[in-house]
Amino acid sequence: MLNHIRESIDYIKHRIGDFNPEIGIILGTGLGGLVNEIKIEHQLMYSNIPNFPISTLEFHSGKLIFGTLSGKKVVAMQGRLHFYEGYNMKQITFPVRVLKMLGIQTLFVSNASGALNPDFRKGDLMVIEDHINLQPDNPLIGTNFEEFGPRFPDMSAPYQKELIDKALSIAKEKNITCHKGVYVSVTGPNLETKAEYKFLRIIGADAVGMSTVPEVIVANHMGLPVFAISVLTDEGFPETLKAVSVEEIIKIAMEAEPKMTAVLKELILQL
Repeated sequence: MLNHIRESIDYIKHRIGDFNPEIGIILGTGLGGLVNEIKIEHQLMYSNIPNFPISTLEFHSGKLIFGTLSGKKVVAMQGRLHFYEGYNMKQITFPVRVLKMLGIQTLFVSNASGALNPDFRKGDLMVIEDHINLQPDNPLIGTNFEEFGPRFPDMSAPYQKELIDKALSIAKEKNITCHKGVYVSVTGPNLETKAEYKFLRIIGADAVGMSTVPEVIVANHMGLPVFAISVLTDEGFPETLKAVSVEEIIKIAMEAEPKMTAVLKELILQL
């Protein structure tokens, strides 16, 4: 893996020159609009980067975007990878390791997820303060590379509290409905049954999705501060559960995306 990372980095650096990103951003399903706010300097297709996994979803474009946002040099992943696509956890988190080795100092993660907390509604935002990992694998299983981090990384505070507090304050100032809660990560790709939604709420989750946690584990392993935010695209309330399509989910995500962008832009500005 070390050689693969070095090959990816050599290729990227050859094409971006002396551009040194300080912030990494992972854009979730239907949330690629933030790219429109970036003053783009370089764009690299995943498919052209040696050893880089390729997103197989038609609504994930699969690009690394390098540019300036809120006065900071950023690199954004426009399109992420999921376990349900057939990738293993090391492949899913490979880009995070590459971004860290490129020099980013903070990782921002976004996703589209389903609301479990009955006080939340679709179209709202939720800042992630903690998570529950129900994925069947862990990206740290196998050989540990001390160059990256310890064999047994602490996960008592996987999301940076200072950034959480700032984001909630920003949302309040902008009159954006933004909650704080626990995100549970499952494999997908199917949505949950009524009984599963009920179970996930009982164990303490406020929102459910199919991503984010593997990347956050690896970021913490590498000592990389993380901020994560969800756009709530559907409501997993067993008593009133309705069928929902991925097209509806993407539509809600795209409608709510400007609110997420407003929070992230101001949060990055305040770093």
